[in-house]
Amino acid sequence: MSEQRIENSLAGYTVPVRSQGAIRYVPGGLRTLWILLAVVLLGLLLWAVWPSQSAQTNANAMGMNGPVPVGVAMATTRDVNVTLDALGAVTPLATVTVKPQVSGTLKSINFKEGQSVRPGDVLVEIDPRPYQAALDQAKGQLARDQAQLDNSKVDLTRYQALWAQNAISQQILATQEATVRTNAGTVEADKAAVEAAQVNLGYCTITSPVAGVVGLRQVDVGNYVQVGVTTGIVVVTQMQPMSVLFALPEDNIEAVMQQVRSGTTLPVDAYDRSQTTRLASGTLSTVDNEVDPTTGTWKARALFDNSRNELFPSQFVNIRLRVNILRDQITVPSAAIQRGASGTFVFVVGSDNTVSMKNVTLGPTDGDNVDIANGLDAGQKVVVDGADRLHDGSSVLLPGAKGNSPATGTAAPAKGHWHHRHHHPNGEGGSGAGGGP
Repeated sequence: MSEQRIENSLAGYTVPVRSQGAIRYVPGGLRTLWILLAVVLLGLLLWAVWPSQSAQTNANAMGMNGPVPVGVAMATTRDVNVTLDALGAVTPLATVTVKPQVSGTLKSINFKEGQSVRPGDVLVEIDPRPYQAALDQAKGQLARDQAQLDNSKVDLTRYQALWAQNAISQQILATQEATVRTNAGTVEADKAAVEAAQVNLGYCTITSPVAGVVGLRQVDVGNYVQVGVTTGIVVVTQMQPMSVLFALPEDNIEAVMQQVRSGTTLPVDAYDRSQTTRLASGTLSTVDNEVDPTTGTWKARALFDNSRNELFPSQFVNIRLRVNILRDQITVPSAAIQRGASGTFVFVVGSDNTVSMKNVTLGPTDGDNVDIANGLDAGQKVVVDGADRLHDGSSVLLPGAKGNSPATGTAAPAKGHWHHRHHHPNGEGGSGAGGGP
């Protein structure tokens, strides 16, 4: 009787098979062979079924087969502020570097660093003795020349009387008149010298020209200071009021100038670098008279009271200029605005908890809200959260609505439950997404 040898790759055994339906000889008999075949078939079934079930679970989790949980907001009617944002630099109205105007030894410093001063407050004093001496000398020269002038005038009066009596020649009288005029000119020069000496003596006492705050001093007492040095003694900066210079695009000239020409006071807010904290509020003071051709912008200045020193010189701030106010506009949160191939749109929630796409025309943005110029009515509900999972006609689950799973309304199974169901001893398991042991 002939035999065939076949290779059983699943069990790893070589099974002799008799022709004409003979009995197979395997270790453990036919029972073992059937068990091995059952295990292989079960593995193939798991491999085929598990990906589809996992994909179904993911689909349910993404809300493809049920209502999608969303956040909504109401379209409301409110006033919208039309604002322009710009980057600005805090620029004091006056910054004075105190420098000596006469040379000499620094005698005293009469301020403390960081002190607030008023106009006329004495800051430093330079040794005045050389300049006092120069003043006294100029005054002495003036007194001497004044005496000569007085004497020449007396002689002129006498010569005029003699000329009337034909006792002297006309030449003598003319010479005396010239002498009087010469002495008068000398006296005027002496007076100017006295004034110059008084000015130099006054420069020995340096006062603050503006109200402000003094900075760090650069020179100590006892040092010799002189005219023409690049480094000053101290810097005085005006703190109240404070200005901010900022640049706006030239496209906004007409909108701003229209308000300026009408005499409207435009409010300005200064924010920190993150644009979250408002530092100070002020008004637009003036605008420049030309556009910078290199940047296409034009400069403007805003004034702030700065009573609490909120703004610091040379600080960079974000400026928000309010140009206009649009009354009774329909607005929605900016998060509701979606953009696609057809333009900007929103998802509007209907009474049956389904959404529809509505194309909208946007107006200016005011904070977290955006003006809807066209396409939406007040009171309509729009989706502000979860819109990335929606399409036209999708069912949604509103906040506070009753429901279990956001996808199907039932509890989604865990991965372990699927594994347990496919290995049930009797092949019995729950059906559907809610199956269990």
